[in-house]
Amino acid sequence: MKNQNKAYILAIITVLFWSTIASAFKLSLNYLDNFQLLFYSSLFSCVVLSVLIIIMGKLKLILETTWRDLFFSALLGLLNPFLYYLVLLKAYSLLKAQEAGTLNYIWPIVLVLLSVPLLKQKIHWLSLIAILISFSGIIVISTEGKLSTLDFKEPFGVMLAIVSSIFWSLFWIFNLRDNRDEVVKLLLNFIFGTIYIGLLIPFVSEFYPVNFKGLLGALYIGLFEMGLTFVIWLNALKLAKNTAIVSNLVYLSPFISLIIIRSVIGEKILFSTVVGLTLIIIGIIVQHLSRKRNLN
Repeated sequence: MKNQNKAYILAIITVLFWSTIASAFKLSLNYLDNFQLLFYSSLFSCVVLSVLIIIMGKLKLILETTWRDLFFSALLGLLNPFLYYLVLLKAYSLLKAQEAGTLNYIWPIVLVLLSVPLLKQKIHWLSLIAILISFSGIIVISTEGKLSTLDFKEPFGVMLAIVSSIFWSLFWIFNLRDNRDEVVKLLLNFIFGTIYIGLLIPFVSEFYPVNFKGLLGALYIGLFEMGLTFVIWLNALKLAKNTAIVSNLVYLSPFISLIIIRSVIGEKILFSTVVGLTLIIIGIIVQHLSRKRNLN
């Protein structure tokens, strides 16, 4: 019972930190472009994860990494953090924080669609309903509720937010085939991702001068979006007797995020955002029900 309580505490801490990330992205993008923000956030994440690996006594696992493992990490690092965050941060620069943050939660539905060709899975009729519900949520958010005219306020930003979910889903699928330690994998992914964005920056942006407030934002994101929080979440799942209950706490994150966005950034939370987010979450829940039905 003590472990279960610890699991809840760690999960709630994780959810609270993740709930701040949409605001952190939006604020940091006032001082850095998406290329700079990704580079410095990834760099800080590499430092944090390296320290955690030393503390956890997993340095030996890094030294045991094979060339095949490095190749796989290079592939995964291309998907996440490089492509995923580069596209997502660009979406944040174009959309309201509430819109980009909410649309980011569509990835479980995108994962279902990609699982058909990549994992040879069949789509249950409940999954089709789930997809329709969640995508109706996307339309509500991206049109700000103006369904009669279908007036998309920032179609390119919406497209980028959806594309980022494709990159994340691909990362999740390929990551399933890698049985290495999760923290070790994450560090190597971020090392490669940092190298990729570092090689790209001279052509599209600059390393310096960099605004100090932007660096603080990158440090926060590197700690609580990309690094430390992920390890806390893994520990929560390990301690939990019922991982399903702990995992479901994640669905509180987007709603808490809206409260933080309103308080910190000052965005007026649109009713259409709340409705669209609710539809997306309902779609994800229906998808979970469909998966459980298939397993039984």
